[in-house]
Amino acid sequence: MKPVGPIPAGYEALGGELAIGGKRASEWVAEAGRTPLFVYSRALLDARMASLRAALPSRIGVNYAVKANPHPAVIAHMAPLVDGFDIASSGELAMCAAAGIDPARISFAGPGKRDEELEAAIAAGVTLNCESEGEGARALAIGQRLGKPPRIAVRVNPSFVMTGSGMKMGGGAKQFGVDAERVPALAKHLIAEGAEWRGLHIFTGSQTLGAEAIIEAQTNVLTLAAELAEAIGEPLPKLNMGGGLGIPYFPGDTPVDLPRVGAALAERVVDLPAVLQGTELCMELGRYLVGEAGVYLARIIDRKESQGTTFLVTDGGLHHQLAASGNFGTVVRRNYPSAIATRYTEEATEEVSIVGCLCTPLDRIADNAMMPRAEVGDLVAVFCAGAYGATASPSAFLGHGPAAEMLV
Repeated sequence: MKPVGPIPAGYEALGGELAIGGKRASEWVAEAGRTPLFVYSRALLDARMASLRAALPSRIGVNYAVKANPHPAVIAHMAPLVDGFDIASSGELAMCAAAGIDPARISFAGPGKRDEELEAAIAAGVTLNCESEGEGARALAIGQRLGKPPRIAVRVNPSFVMTGSGMKMGGGAKQFGVDAERVPALAKHLIAEGAEWRGLHIFTGSQTLGAEAIIEAQTNVLTLAAELAEAIGEPLPKLNMGGGLGIPYFPGDTPVDLPRVGAALAERVVDLPAVLQGTELCMELGRYLVGEAGVYLARIIDRKESQGTTFLVTDGGLHHQLAASGNFGTVVRRNYPSAIATRYTEEATEEVSIVGCLCTPLDRIADNAMMPRAEVGDLVAVFCAGAYGATASPSAFLGHGPAAEMLV
């Protein structure tokens, strides 16, 4: 038997079923008209933002990383809650524009921005997080042609990493950002050529649950930013400190001690070097803001036995929830938080493997998990589905198509 991950706080039962936003899971499925279905909770998004604001010093802004969940309704809901938006493509820029987001609130990162993407961002007034000297040269040339100086920050590849992070975004050779020792020369060149200087972006890692590792990384980021600002010789308008805050997915995972992180930041920002006194500081968060607010619902379409193992076969799978299947960078597959949504309050009485509908043995939702007895027609819920689910999974694989999505 393999345990499942911890179900996030905030979910309750109604009539024996999983409830989301005050309605039973089956009611949302009926409203959507089909499964599989991603359901995102407004209440949980609001609660997460409220907890962040309460824990972080007021000087620290919060930017939403759109790549975590670019559903239009989610972007629109986050607009009044956050201070800015971080995008990674012109497609995400278009999504923000459709939601009425002021381009001045948007920054654009990514190591492979095409010329047409740079042009769209410069024309709109978006801040470019410059990833290389070559990108900087292209941005300056495009700005000159448009008669509009580009707004540019430099993304830094620091020499340090965030310990314990699930995905390291800095340290050593990386396709992301400019090696720290080359940043001052590039920044001076961009400023001399007429770019609107917007500061630095230093992102060291993601999906970290340890408060001390996050605190150490934030301290290192602030120290490096001060050193670079001194070397550049210009005030630093803004520092994007990155994020790194993770969410519990697997058995044994515990939530980030947010009050501890916030208290350490509060101590740090009251004693900043003079060169950072006027700098706008922000954290860039995606998964931490929206991950636990989403549930993926799939319907059981077959119950079968094979050599002593019971399989619950659903109409969902890795084409919508690649990470939950264990095929999104996980070395050892562990079970995501999951449940039988329509039997949410019933006792777990049998060991089952929950699988998807695809013709591959990789399509697994839960291995050898204890669940209430479920039958054809019941709904399976996969939690922590609000980030890197619908758009980080191969929805075109085998032609099954995307899942439905709704914000409730």
